[in-house]
Formats: sequence, C-alpha cells, structure tokens
Amino acid sequence: MIELFSYAFIQRAFIVGFLVSLCSALLGVSLVLRRYSMIGDGLSHVGFGALAVASVFSFSPMFFTIPVVVVAAVLLLRLDGRRGLSGDSAIALIASSALAIGIVLISYVKGTNSDIDNFLFGSLLSVGRGDCILSVTLSAAVLLCYVLLYPRLYAVTFDPVFAQAAGVRSERYTTLLAVLSALTIVLGMRMLGSLLISALVIFPCLGAMRIAHSYRALTIVSALESLVCFVLGFVMSYELGTPAGASIVVVHLVSYILLSIVASLRSRGLLAGRQKR
Repeated sequence: MIELFSYAFIQRAFIVGFLVSLCSALLGVSLVLRRYSMIGDGLSHVGFGALAVASVFSFSPMFFTIPVVVVAAVLLLRLDGRRGLSGDSAIALIASSALAIGIVLISYVKGTNSDIDNFLFGSLLSVGRGDCILSVTLSAAVLLCYVLLYPRLYAVTFDPVFAQAAGVRSERYTTLLAVLSALTIVLGMRMLGSLLISALVIFPCLGAMRIAHSYRALTIVSALESLVCFVLGFVMSYELGTPAGASIVVVHLVSYILLSIVASLRSRGLLAGRQKR
C-alpha cells in the first residue's frame, strides 16, 4: 500500500475516484427510487457525443461536455410522463441519438481516438492535475448541495406531488437533482468510461436495498458500500494489472451477490423463527 500511494498520479486517481464514488452512491439512491436507474447510462452516452463534438471543434472536453450533459439531464427528468413519453423511452431516445452523432463525427476526425477511448472505457490513472482540481471542486459542490438539501431531496424522491402540496418546489429540486447527477456522470466518465459509469450509480443502491429498511440506512449503507468497493477494486487493479474501472465494477458485482445472499439467509431465518412460534 505504501508503494501504491507513492506516485502522484495514483494519489490523484484515488482522490478523484473516492469522491466520485461517494457522489454516485448518494445520488444513485434518489435515481433508483425514482426509477431512473439507467439515467447514468443515458447521460454517459450524451457525454460521449458531446466529447466527439468537442474534439471536432477543438473545444475543451470537460468544459463543453458538462453543460451539454446538464441540459440533457434536465430534459430527461422533465420529459418523464409528458406526451406519452416514459422515462425509459426518453433516456433511450436522447442516449441513442447522442451516441449516433458521436460515432458519425468520430468517423470523420483523425487523431482523437485516444481521447475518445479514455472516455469510452475509462482511464482513471490518466487524471491530470487540472482535471483532479476540477473533479475535487465539483464533487465537493455536489456533496455540499446534497447534505444541505437532504430533506427536500428526500421529499421529492418519494412523492413529488405531496412535496409540492407541502410547499416544496418539486420541479426546482428535481432540476437540481438532474444537475447534480449530470456533474457526477461527467466526472465518472473519466473513472469508468461511458460504458460502465451507470454501474457506479446503480450497484451501491441495489446492494444496500438488500439489507437496509429505511431511507437513511439505505443512504448510509449505499455510500459505505460504494467507497469500500472502490478501494478494493482500485487495489485489485494495481495488484493484478487489470483496468481500474472494470475492476471496481466487478467488486461491486461481487458485493451485490454477497449482500443478496445475506438478505436471503436473514429472510429464511426470520421465516424459520415464525414457523417455530
């Protein structure tokens, strides 16, 4: 472990991955409970398309991709249920279109494949000093907003209509949730790539739901599970020489399986106890 963290690029990668994992887990709880679990996958495809456009016109990748993905996230959450368009359909519509545009643009551009591959498959260890500072700043902003607005986000997550009746501006906080999710997705693309980032949003919450029975417990367990899986996956990628992003997702999968087994055993134990009574 001492040798692992003796390199500056490893330190930057660990800090960015740690913060992005925490943000993804916290926001993932709201997204999964609102049945927007695939929004991460959809927004990552939008980010891929935005990255292709930035490469063609020589824009700054991060500063161009972030506002594009934010706008897409707001549209996805606002289109749900309007004019017969469900959330899943909206995600498929926007994601497929953005991915197709990105692929078409890439086919006409040379010399950008390496950057595109990094965002497509992830390249956590290539995070530079500038990207690290930007990622830490945005992650800190996401965490601060989440903590300060936790009660309102909780209300909007479970019942937006009731929250609106109780005086909470549901649309405003739904938009905020979309913006925070978009920022986290863009940051996570460097970590896991557009193909795997949805796992960072979905797996922690799904695993935590197997053993947690309240919203607060679900949030805490999800955050802890995400951080532990990130650390284990990060170390595993270093020891085995495997891609960092894929290693983290594999650990998340194993964690979900183990938590499911624990939940199943607990359920059987309760059933056996009731039968004895």
